[in-house]
Amino acid sequence: MELTSIIGFVVMATLLVISPGPNGLLVTKTYYAAGRSMAMANIVGFIGAFYVHGTLAVFGISMLIVQSAVAYQIFKICGAAYLVWLGLRALIDAWRDDAPLSEGSVPKGTKAYSLRLAVMEGFLTNALNPKVSIFYLAAFPQFLPFESSATTAYLLVSTHMLINVVWFSLMVLLLSRINFGVTAQWLRRSLKSVTGLFFIVFGIKLLVLKPINND
Repeated sequence: MELTSIIGFVVMATLLVISPGPNGLLVTKTYYAAGRSMAMANIVGFIGAFYVHGTLAVFGISMLIVQSAVAYQIFKICGAAYLVWLGLRALIDAWRDDAPLSEGSVPKGTKAYSLRLAVMEGFLTNALNPKVSIFYLAAFPQFLPFESSATTAYLLVSTHMLINVVWFSLMVLLLSRINFGVTAQWLRRSLKSVTGLFFIVFGIKLLVLKPINND
């Protein structure tokens, strides 16, 4: 690959990662619901999803999804339903949260988290993340020369994954630094309510998204 292509990919991947989206909302929600370790487990889940996206792109399955109206609609509905479900659950948790919170504790009425649950939520959120999906459906193939190997593709996927891990790890660190300001019940409820509403908005946006090749 040419150096300009690599730089272009890094820039686009970085902008994609740092722009607001479901991944950041999930990390924030999980941190205030279950603490730092569970938010980091979300990030572990993100990692697996990147390689799912990359594999679909490498074997051309992503393009088949774009070209098949039925497959594209199924993908949109599943992704939108999951994001809306996350949003509704965040809203329900927000109004069940009525106990004082110490750092890393789980609010009363909130379903207890496990590492497996946190990893799975991270995986599903990134796998169904409309930003990441569209990137791998449309933009990712443009960075791969026609004669490029699967190794080259997975190196790009790994680069994207590392950018994601660094960014969201820094985000968790920042949240831990400002955690003293979110022990108030009303503020925790507000944060959870806002993240829940944004999940629902992202789900609706995905549901009404038109096919990439639609004129």
